[in-house]
Amino acid sequence: MTAPGAQRATPDAPADTAPDERLRRWRLVLGGDAADGTGCALSGTDTAMDGALAALYGAAGSGQDRRGGRRSAGLEGSAPSVARWLGDIRTYFPSSVVQVMQRDAIDRLGLSTLLLEPEMLEAVEADVHLVGTLLSLNKAMPETTKETARIVVRKVVEDLEKRLASRTRSTLTGALDRSARISRPRHRDIDWDRTIRANLKNYLPEYHTVVPERLVGYGRASQSVKKDVVLCIDQSGSMAASVVYASVFGAVLASMRSIATRLVVFDTAVVDLTEQLDDPVDVLFGTQLGGGTDINRALAYCQSQITRPADTVVVLISDLYEGGIRDEMLKRVATMKASGVQFVTLLALSDEGAPAYDREHAAALAALGAPAFACTPDLFPEVMAAAIEKRPLPIPDKATHQ
Repeated sequence: MTAPGAQRATPDAPADTAPDERLRRWRLVLGGDAADGTGCALSGTDTAMDGALAALYGAAGSGQDRRGGRRSAGLEGSAPSVARWLGDIRTYFPSSVVQVMQRDAIDRLGLSTLLLEPEMLEAVEADVHLVGTLLSLNKAMPETTKETARIVVRKVVEDLEKRLASRTRSTLTGALDRSARISRPRHRDIDWDRTIRANLKNYLPEYHTVVPERLVGYGRASQSVKKDVVLCIDQSGSMAASVVYASVFGAVLASMRSIATRLVVFDTAVVDLTEQLDDPVDVLFGTQLGGGTDINRALAYCQSQITRPADTVVVLISDLYEGGIRDEMLKRVATMKASGVQFVTLLALSDEGAPAYDREHAAALAALGAPAFACTPDLFPEVMAAAIEKRPLPIPDKATHQ
């Protein structure tokens, strides 16, 4: 076990320092109560690190003392002390650890309401989970805080776009080109690599050439829309990270001329946010995390917007806990697939893996040929490319999800 911020002993370090370093790290982990058994005293920066950890994970932070002793500190719900604590952890720990500690503080100490203060937002380390928390507080957020919240959300969104946009566009552009391949291309549209491979049987050794009996190529480049994509996103509270990622991907897809993108969010009501797709921050602040779930109603709306079934991909992002009419939901999926729609069901679009989900509904969708699975943001472009080309989806841990 390694204490946050602790340095590993190196092979070149003197042998007698290694035990001291191990005791120091265990002391930071255990908290210094009488029962920790290390007998190790801290000083300097280590003392400050221990105080930051104690405020969150000690008896005062957690509301209980699991070791029988009393570990002091605690944030005490005070805005000034929380602000100092946020500054401390950013000083002593790397960004990835800070983000985990912030999430723990919100969960363990009920600090969500303090995020409604601009000073708090300026002090936090922004990440996808913090954005989800802010969106859940959106309706309760005073006007003085909203602008600061938008700045925090925009920073996270811009970072995600930098990470995801280029690969998404290149992957889907290739998929769109392949899906548009024609057998009678104009000369400048011939795919020579595939044409040669398709005609190797016609190789004439005496002439050292291949006779291209069948040409393979792409259609003329045009500005026309080749595919329609409908993102249908469950905005219940458990789907916060998925809503953030889906909104970013929606904006990226909307920026591609060959794809007509529609973004729909739902709980028990359905809201079409397509007109706001030029700015994913506007999309996110148009959502309302929490509430019930009516997948059937959402799919009914999406179905009503489909005009070219054979060229449409519908992506349902939901944990499938349906509060609406289950049988009608499944009938809608079956009808869309029968009409030629490519239907993709994602239990989550996040880095956390498979969430809790309704296994009965997932199994029913799999029986319809629409297996439900969790998808990471890095895999999403490949999933969309496969759907566009109408080939099998790259399902991770396929046996687990079916």
